Amino acid sequence: MTGDWGDILWASLPVPAVLLNADDTIADITPAGEAFLVTSSKQLRGKPVWDKLMIDAPLEEAFARVRRDRAGLFINDVDVGSGQRPPIQCNIQIGPVADDSGRVIVLFEPRQIADRMDRANMVKSAAKSAIGMAEMLAHEIKNPLAGITGAAQLLAMGLSGDDRELTDLIVGEARRITKLLDQVEQFGNLRPPVKKAVNIHDLLDRARKSAALGVAAKMRIVEDYDPSLPPTYVDGDQMLQVFQNLMKNAAEAADPKSGGVIRIRTFYDLALRLRRQDGTGATLPLQVEIIDDGPGLPPEIADNIFDPFVSGRENGTGLGLALVSKIISEHDGWIGVESVPGRTVFRISLPVAPKDATEDF
Repeated sequence: MTGDWGDILWASLPVPAVLLNADDTIADITPAGEAFLVTSSKQLRGKPVWDKLMIDAPLEEAFARVRRDRAGLFINDVDVGSGQRPPIQCNIQIGPVADDSGRVIVLFEPRQIADRMDRANMVKSAAKSAIGMAEMLAHEIKNPLAGITGAAQLLAMGLSGDDRELTDLIVGEARRITKLLDQVEQFGNLRPPVKKAVNIHDLLDRARKSAALGVAAKMRIVEDYDPSLPPTYVDGDQMLQVFQNLMKNAAEAADPKSGGVIRIRTFYDLALRLRRQDGTGATLPLQVEIIDDGPGLPPEIADNIFDPFVSGRENGTGLGLALVSKIISEHDGWIGVESVPGRTVFRISLPVAPKDATEDF
């Protein structure tokens, strides 16, 4: 790109993009493209695109058509890699540069992220309706449940032996149901976030210390932070709850005998852009990953793990990760998960705080 504004705009593009010369050598690549391909611009500039990018599609004809017709072209579901990472399925958009140089711009949209966002939008309204109904039922059920608990406790006073064990079972199960109903009500009554500029590492440190003294006391927690990250724009208390829930989830996934390792990673990535319901977009460059070495998510629920009442654990409520997803959504962020046996990664993407945002100390 040429000119100060052109350079600024090119560097600011939040999606992976490559600028090709007329002879299909690489003229430039966006920072998001470098992160996507795990390859620096220095290694790519001047090299034939076919030597540096593995693209599972016959694009020579597509490039020629774009240059000839001076019109953009879309190609869906193409595997793209660089040799530095496994290929990722993408949608590709090719467009001509508005001059006579014969250059073209190639934009890559990773389908994995796009598919998850599409699905998240589809289930959002259904989940909201389900939670609304559950919240109403929770309120109605808790009153008679309290009566059952009280009656069982009165009966227990005149019983002994096996009969006493049965009334204790009734009381214990009733209390468990009450706890579940409390979680349903908490989910439905989540207040709107009060956003301020927050140092993400301060929140992670608080969550780590809490986990180290509690649910992850037998585990090793490894920090892999990018200290240069700017502040994010969140409700500190709600985001702390997100990190605590994810660390609790990671700790519960570990082998109780051998412990395990939780890795907390932060980094900057411009490749993700979220489209809001009003049609506007927002970049989410601040990345937080909570990684555990447990057995992984059961394949049959992996795609639905953020839906209410879906759980991979026996006696799990299925509301912890649903609450996490709801909080992230309220912050205009994004959360996803990748899981294979021995490695599960929950990744959260958050916005950078505006320059005039109030700081939370």
